[in-house]
Amino acid sequence: MKKLILICLFLSASTAFAQHIPVGKVIEEQNVKSDILGHNVKYAIYLPADYESSNRNYPVVYLLHGYGDDQTGWLQFGEVNRYADKAIAEGKIPPMIIVMPDAKATFYINSYDGKQNYEDFFFKEFIPTVEKEYRIKTSKKYRAVAGLSMGGYGTLIYSIKHPDMFSAAAAFSAAVRSDEDFAAIPDARWTEVYSKIFGSNLKGTERLNDTWKANSILGLVQSKTTDDLKDVRYWIDCGDDDALSKGNSLLHIALMEKKVPHEFRIRDGAHTWTYWRTGITDALEFIGDSFRQK
Repeated sequence: MKKLILICLFLSASTAFAQHIPVGKVIEEQNVKSDILGHNVKYAIYLPADYESSNRNYPVVYLLHGYGDDQTGWLQFGEVNRYADKAIAEGKIPPMIIVMPDAKATFYINSYDGKQNYEDFFFKEFIPTVEKEYRIKTSKKYRAVAGLSMGGYGTLIYSIKHPDMFSAAAAFSAAVRSDEDFAAIPDARWTEVYSKIFGSNLKGTERLNDTWKANSILGLVQSKTTDDLKDVRYWIDCGDDDALSKGNSLLHIALMEKKVPHEFRIRDGAHTWTYWRTGITDALEFIGDSFRQK
């Protein structure tokens, strides 16, 4: 009996040891002073478990939240720190820093009236400030962008318009729309969500203005050369029950027609955190492969 108890205790201890995963550090509220926006911008950051015990520099992922969330969304609802801890511990991804800025409802772009130039802020102030503050590798090879919904849209905008900045882009349930679907957004929804960014009191085809043309994902893909688009590795993932699956499918077709290699996933699911949580590890693995030497 004593022998059996000792064996059970040994097995329990071994299991507990095997399940121990080093935990990274999370800071939910940091600030970057922005002269472009005229106010401080909050961000959250995940530092891998060995950050404070090493002197190395790390690759970085800029992880963008969706409409209605803030810099804490991917931590609070997406539990991205837990998934990153596990994937790093299992060797699925290299240790990496994950930076999550608060973009409010800006869609991550410069607004039509110049009052909310978030894209300018992101590249001219945010990235340089964060990459000075932390031990981050500052070359394109070690920088990626990812996000969901509005943040998926921002991911695609940034990677298509700034291919010199990112090695990989992973967009979940990205807000990709054709001209026809953008023009057909219900008026109440337009007023609530889009008017401050793309233009107020616009109806139908009036919405296809210069701001939209400069920030239409499908339009941008058509305007770029295959070589430009191939400069970033793309991961596109959208649920089959998500209304945005149409736009994401059109993007997949557009990239195929341009002969741009990319990963495209339509999984079972909707526009929900359950869907995004179950996909984040695969996306981080895809990004992590970009950071590794081939």
